[in-house]
Amino acid sequence: MHWMVVAIITVAELMLASTAHAQLDHKQVLVLYSTRRDAQFAAVGENELPRVLDAGLARNLDYYSEFIDITRFPDRAYREGFRDFLQVKYQGVRFDLVIAMQNVAVEFVNDFGRSLFGDVPVVFLTNTAGIRRPSNSTGVRHERNYAATLELIRRLQPDIRNVFIVTGAGAADKEYENEIRRQLPPIDLRLNVTLLSGLPTKQLEDGLSKLPPHSAVYHVLVTEDGAGNKFHPLEYVDRVAAAANAPTYCWVDSAIDHGIVGGSLYSQSDAISRVGQLALRVLAGEAPDSIPVAALNLNRNELDWRQLRRWSIDEARIPKGTLVRFRDPSIWDKYRSYILGALAILLTQTALITTLLIQRKRRQRTEAELRVHQRELSRSYERNRQLGARLLRAQETERSRIAGELHDDICQRMLLLTIELDQMGRRDRDDTPAAEALIVAQDISKSLHELSHRLHPTRLRMIGLVSALDQLCAELSRAGIVIVFTHDAIPSMLPSDVMLCLFRVVQEALQNAIKYSQARDVSVDLRNGRDKLTLTIIDNGVGFDVDTAWGNGVGLVSMIERLDAIGGSLQIDSRPGAGTRVTASVPGDVLHDTDESAAYVSSAPATTSSSSTVVGTP
Repeated sequence: MHWMVVAIITVAELMLASTAHAQLDHKQVLVLYSTRRDAQFAAVGENELPRVLDAGLARNLDYYSEFIDITRFPDRAYREGFRDFLQVKYQGVRFDLVIAMQNVAVEFVNDFGRSLFGDVPVVFLTNTAGIRRPSNSTGVRHERNYAATLELIRRLQPDIRNVFIVTGAGAADKEYENEIRRQLPPIDLRLNVTLLSGLPTKQLEDGLSKLPPHSAVYHVLVTEDGAGNKFHPLEYVDRVAAAANAPTYCWVDSAIDHGIVGGSLYSQSDAISRVGQLALRVLAGEAPDSIPVAALNLNRNELDWRQLRRWSIDEARIPKGTLVRFRDPSIWDKYRSYILGALAILLTQTALITTLLIQRKRRQRTEAELRVHQRELSRSYERNRQLGARLLRAQETERSRIAGELHDDICQRMLLLTIELDQMGRRDRDDTPAAEALIVAQDISKSLHELSHRLHPTRLRMIGLVSALDQLCAELSRAGIVIVFTHDAIPSMLPSDVMLCLFRVVQEALQNAIKYSQARDVSVDLRNGRDKLTLTIIDNGVGFDVDTAWGNGVGLVSMIERLDAIGGSLQIDSRPGAGTRVTASVPGDVLHDTDESAAYVSSAPATTSSSSTVVGTP
């Protein structure tokens, strides 16, 4: 037999697959459909059912599906051949569950389930109440309600007189026709119902195009026409809806987008989902026979808004709870949020404009007052800046005067004192106090000389900034600290206030490093860039909290004020345990603002070469 040949070809591959699956803790589920593989119900089932089962089993699912040809099912040879095919194909596979979808599959399980699957649990979906329940099974029963669609037709078309019911010539078509005939008697006899059953397609289309007024078409199922031509059911729905000169209705939701107005539609996806949920209960361990068969009504009214418009059916007649699909939203539906938002904005803007007009003059007055205060603040800042500069100049002048007094008076007197003490020591070689006094006097004289130079570095005028800084680093070097001074491309002419400012910054920074930082290495770098002169002093000392230091001394404030007076800036980067970096910058335009009376000669030539000096002993 043909089925045996197919089974033998596939059996080797399936046996290998079944052996591998048996090693895993997966659930083996076989689904039998009472339709061909290309039927809409099978397409929905193959999409929905694996998804429900896979999610409920945490992806531990081995899913198999087979399809029974309903037109050949009455043939006993076909049924036995299909049984033999399944027996060979799934030899060695132990199913955990068999799902029978619709009546033909249920009948097949009743006939051959015991021999094929043993006592494997069964979950079924049936459309009739009288079908025999398989052993060790439970299921869902949905009885098709064709009359409900006829009632909906009467609601939507109150003047309806004629309903033409379309069915085919196939075996499945006849089964549906018999069921709808059984449900016809309760219908109001004032409604003329005509069955267009088993007609050739051309004859049917011609008849549907010439229906009398106040008519409707009720499409049930056509898989084969009277001429023996086979059709896909949904493709035939398209043909019927296109040919009819009256609204077309149906009973199943898969037809809703194929030209029908709608109907009381059987939801195939709901039915399959209910079967999947019931299957998960059985797979979880519940005994199927202990679960009652659920009788469900899976119909709901659904309408296609486009077809309502096409046939001018008043939407006021739509029953409450009906699902209207494919509706083109109205302007209000599309833009309701925008319209409400625009109205809210308009009202808000009106209130704001009113408020703004009131506040406008107040704001203008406030802005005018603010400009006045800004000008005053700017003038005050400039006055303070100028006052600070004058104070610094006065300080330097006073330092110069004191330095002159020390150098010209006290230092000279100390020199005479040391000479006299030296002469005393020479006259009386045994005069130890005189010798000791001479040493003390010499130290005092040296200290006064150094103090004089620190108060007023007159050498800036004589040797320039680079040499003055070089000597300063040498003077401040101590045992245990190394000071490195480097410079690069320093202009030959610098304004006196710039030179003095930078000298004082270096002097203050080095003194702080020596007194407080406990540093062993200090670097001083003076570098001329394209648009500014940069001075950088770095030590590897203990560092400090910059924010706290601003309020605890005048040294940092003094450096900032000096740089601010010449238009420069100062940045200090430090934190406890990480050393200190002091960076002073002077804009290039300040460096070029010189004249003969206000400029000093720098000892370093204006070249791109650099040099360094290391002083102190490690």
